[in-house]
Amino acid sequence: MAISLQYTNITVNDAEESIAFYRDALGLSVSNDVKSGEFRWVTLSTDTQPGLGIVISEPHAGRSKADGDALQELLIKGMLPMLVFSTDDLDATFEQATAAGAEVLEEPKDQPWGPRDCAFRDPSGNMVRVSQA
Repeated sequence: MAISLQYTNITVNDAEESIAFYRDALGLSVSNDVKSGEFRWVTLSTDTQPGLGIVISEPHAGRSKADGDALQELLIKGMLPMLVFSTDDLDATFEQATAAGAEVLEEPKDQPWGPRDCAFRDPSGNMVRVSQA
C-alpha cells in the first residue's frame, strides 16, 4: 500500500495577502481557487512536489461561528502549527522572503538538531521555517 500527503491547510486572515506572500516569498503558484458564498479556498502548489497542494482559507470558511471564532483566536496568538519547507538554497530563499516582506524570526543558522534553517511569519502570523535540503 502506498500513501502520500495530498493537501495540507493553512488558516489565514486574508486570502489575497497570503497568496501574494506565498507566491512572492516562496515561489508557490495558485493551482485552484474555489469560492463558496463569501469564502474561498485557494490551493497553492510548487513544481518540485506536483502532487501536494497547500490550501489556504480564512477561519470562518466552512465552520460554525463558534469554531471560526476559536480558530481566529489561535491564529491571532500565533498558536497554529508551523509550516516547514525545504530548499536547495537557504540563503537565496531567505533573501527572497525578506524582500517580499516576511517578518523574520530567525536568520539562517545551523540548528543543534541538524539542519541549517531560518524562520519567519506569514502576514497572518503563521510561523514558517525553511531548511536547507
